[in-house]
Parts: sequence; structure tokens; C-alpha cells
Amino acid sequence: METRKAVLKGFDAGAYLATVQISGSLSVWLQGVPVARNIPTAEMITGRSCAVIFFDASNPKDGVVVAVYV
Repeated sequence: METRKAVLKGFDAGAYLATVQISGSLSVWLQGVPVARNIPTAEMITGRSCAVIFFDASNPKDGVVVAVYV
């Protein structure tokens, strides 16, 4: 398991999925990353920093956004 810092680039409130840019990766954005349901929709503001946990480091789709912060 690995926790990485990212920047929120987009949020689909209906599906509760995010598009994130992992810190240090200038050109790669991950789309369709699940978001923990305890994070209110109003907090999912583009440009905010977020924490993403990856359960399998070799599979970037196997992760979840667990926190957002300023």
C-alpha cells in the first residue's frame, strides 16, 4: 500500500470519481479514481491537494482519494 499526494483536477459527483494529477508527474493525470464517500461533494474543488492511497503500486486504477486539503 502506498499513499501519494495529488492535485484534484476534476470530480464527477454522480459517480463519485475524481481526476487527479500525482505530485511530481507533470503530464499524467489519473481518471476515474474512486473518492471516499465521507468526503462531502462541496469539498471536491478543482486545484485542491488530496491524498490518494494505492493498494497495488503497479495498478494506478486500484486506489482511492481519502482526503482533500488546502
